Amino acid sequence: MVLSNPDYPHVIWSFSYRGWQLEIDQSELNGQRLYSVWANHSTGCAVAVPWALTREEAVKQAKRYVDRRLQSS
Repeated sequence: MVLSNPDYPHVIWSFSYRGWQLEIDQSELNGQRLYSVWANHSTGCAVAVPWALTREEAVKQAKRYVDRRLQSS
């Protein structure tokens, strides 16, 4: 199956936090701007925040994601 309109990542901002590289992605769905965050580390990457309504909330949730991963290791 070929997608006629694929959704490519649109990274608008990237920063380091406690040894992780966090990448903020911005997209739009039905006129609503949404943000997601990829968390990259030397051992792999994951979607830390599937969606957030504001960039500030996305950053806050991403930092919480990293903090939880570091506490459990």
